[in-house]
Amino acid sequence: MLRPAFFAVLLTLPAGAQSARPADLIVTNARIYTVDDSRPVVTAMAIRDGRIAFTGSAREAIALKGTATRVLDAGGRTIIPGMVDAHAHLLGLGQSLRSVALYGAKSYDEVIARVVARAKGIPAGQWILGRGWDQNQWGDTRFPTNEALSRALPNNPVYLTRVDGHAGLANAAALRAANVTAATKDPSGGRIERTPSSEPTGVFIDNAKGLVEQSIPSETREEARAEIRAAIAESQRWGLVGLHDAGESRPVIDLMEEMAKAGEIPFRLYVMIGDDSAAVAHYLARGPQSGLYDNHLWIRTIKLYADGALGSRGAALLEPYTDDPANTGLLVSAPAHIQAVATRAPRAGFQVATHAIGDRGNRLVLDAYEAALKTVPVADHRFRVEHAQILNHDDIPRFAALGVIPSMQAVHQTSDMYWAGARLGQGRLLGAYAWRSLLETGIVVPNGSDFPVEAVNPLLSFHSAVARQDAENWPSGGWMSEQRMTRDEALKSMTIWPAFAGFQEATMGSLSPGKLADFVILDRDIMTVAERDILGTAVIATYIGGKPVYERAALP
Repeated sequence: MLRPAFFAVLLTLPAGAQSARPADLIVTNARIYTVDDSRPVVTAMAIRDGRIAFTGSAREAIALKGTATRVLDAGGRTIIPGMVDAHAHLLGLGQSLRSVALYGAKSYDEVIARVVARAKGIPAGQWILGRGWDQNQWGDTRFPTNEALSRALPNNPVYLTRVDGHAGLANAAALRAANVTAATKDPSGGRIERTPSSEPTGVFIDNAKGLVEQSIPSETREEARAEIRAAIAESQRWGLVGLHDAGESRPVIDLMEEMAKAGEIPFRLYVMIGDDSAAVAHYLARGPQSGLYDNHLWIRTIKLYADGALGSRGAALLEPYTDDPANTGLLVSAPAHIQAVATRAPRAGFQVATHAIGDRGNRLVLDAYEAALKTVPVADHRFRVEHAQILNHDDIPRFAALGVIPSMQAVHQTSDMYWAGARLGQGRLLGAYAWRSLLETGIVVPNGSDFPVEAVNPLLSFHSAVARQDAENWPSGGWMSEQRMTRDEALKSMTIWPAFAGFQEATMGSLSPGKLADFVILDRDIMTVAERDILGTAVIATYIGGKPVYERAALP
């Protein structure tokens, strides 16, 4: 029998909320999708010191209220963990915000008109840059030639990057500035489009782009700093709390680290090291860096490239393009190089992520990874394939067998579906954008946008993942709808699965006690509204570390 003194001791013990320090912020009256399987949907949460202290009911959360606690009534709105883009280009977004936007242009004439409008007042001889043209959206889907662009802008070098970043269009002044002529040879892994007389048409694909880009004046460090700040602000506006930056140079990474150290990166930035031998050697010697400057910067991944892009016919295919029978795409890097880096990196504790879009590109990467991991067996390497867009049926189970993560961009499917069949033929479409087939092997599929290739808004990828439809909800029933994700999977693909792909799952990716208090308030419930209404959702506020970094409207 228990003595009365025992109950007296129990009454004096600190219990749960009574024993805890007061919260800094308590959020109530919300539908909170935590992405924590132990408590998936709650109505309230408490935050202390930038981390989740409690999730549950409002009655429980209010027990953590102190005299200085802010209580936020969410007005019945939906809250999800802060979204992370698993494959994007932060500086590229900042640069695109400054250059001529060519996205959505429906003709080459419209592209030229936009550039001409921007060129007013620009001194002769100054470079004009733009991005976003896509000949697949024009009536004539052949690559353009530069004659009309050169006539319209004869006095300024003009260089316009294709939407996918894997091709560029240069006018005659840019060709002169870069000293590119009919005698210029195609570099390995690149192609110069030419006239029948071998003159350059102005279009440069994959590694050939460097022939022109090396002549473009470098931006200043302060210009890059301003672009990074602008890109972060734009990302937060759409509910992103972080991204995996898919390949930057050492000078850019050094700048990002300088900014993070100074508190100028209110973002979770997982930055990959571009494939430069000197930069790779530097970072391997330094060792992996995780959660620097209060969990704002990670440097622990090397980004490689296997092939080009499908839209510019640079993706490496096992069989020729259906609409270009003499072409099987381009290998941007030798498979032996990918294998060598994938062997070297894990010895220093680094992850490897390789761009691969075509079925041949993906197979060669998987082969290189498999050979590397035989040499350096690692239990938790989390090697990645970025895009994994077109897969041969035989290669789909190899991702799970090798422990390789396919980092995909659902919105690419809805951008490409109009013309992918012409490129590939119907048979190869069965392995195209096949995230359901991959998920059923037991692996995760982190989701992203590849911005500025696509728009920043992560809900475009959420909608594409679950509906397989474009922003106008076409086609009815979804394109190859058997490859859909569930909404639960789609939410995970933008929260906890990117965290896993970045070795961050213990720190972020869900609204679990102890994790970083990164969350987004939405004006509608994306988990229950009709699919056609998902893209009408607005971000009300974005919080990082329990503090608002973007607010559409003032909240109490």
